[in-house]
Amino acid sequence: MPLDAAWRAAHPLPDHESHADKNMRGRVLLVGGSMFVPGALGLTGEAVLRSGAGKLQIATVDAAAMHLGVLVPEAAMIGLPTAEDGEIATDAAAALADPARYCHTLLIGPGMVSQPSACALIDGLLPLLADDQVAVLDAAAICAARAHAPLIAGRGGRVILTPHHGEMACLTGVSAEEIGADPVACAQSVAGTFNAVVVLKAGETVIAAPGGETLLYSSDCVGLATGGSGDVLAGIMAGLAAQGADPLTAAAWGVWLHGEAGRRAAGRIGPIGFLARDLPGEVPRLLAEG
Repeated sequence: MPLDAAWRAAHPLPDHESHADKNMRGRVLLVGGSMFVPGALGLTGEAVLRSGAGKLQIATVDAAAMHLGVLVPEAAMIGLPTAEDGEIATDAAAALADPARYCHTLLIGPGMVSQPSACALIDGLLPLLADDQVAVLDAAAICAARAHAPLIAGRGGRVILTPHHGEMACLTGVSAEEIGADPVACAQSVAGTFNAVVVLKAGETVIAAPGGETLLYSSDCVGLATGGSGDVLAGIMAGLAAQGADPLTAAAWGVWLHGEAGRRAAGRIGPIGFLARDLPGEVPRLLAEG
């Protein structure tokens, strides 16, 4: 089924325009980053807030926390212990127990490279989430998810996985070429195995729900193939989920908003050469227009 205006009209986002209390518009805990990619969470964090979420906490390696706090002054910052390779230390989850319990959406992975670090965060934080909380796993957390299929499946469909074809190959053990030959079947299979919403990113993105519903979004915006673009997409989805959108609705609207933001940036700047940082600013207007 195409992710078109008819589908969006039938699956509207929660209406929080009248809410004066930022807590009622959702809280996101964003965990990720590294010394190798210290700025990625700035892109993701802005996307969380531009999508309408009320509050944001960013947890990252100690050395980057203060700089990110300046980059995203609207967010609260949590500095985490750093491993020798510049990634979040594998014992860092203990420091995030309370923030994880009190967020509406937990997003793990943007800006991370280390699978052991991501694996430790998944193992330490997902069991703390209540039934109504959503988790979004992105970047390094996608490959790390392979070892946590039962844990993720036990979340009752309230996890969103966001792989591109290379990450899907890591997650499944299937080659990227095989995935490209039938991306719909691959996304549906993983959605069923992990009992999660799968967003398989490509020129034609596949959004598959564990119950079998599948949506397709095609984009001719080649400029979206740029560093940080996926970090923005993950942030939009997390922000929408925090406001009460169910995981499929948050994922699908996130894909559409991200794609349409790319088209607008291409029209304003040029078809290629716009940056991931140009995307979040387009999101509020797109949300207002519906």
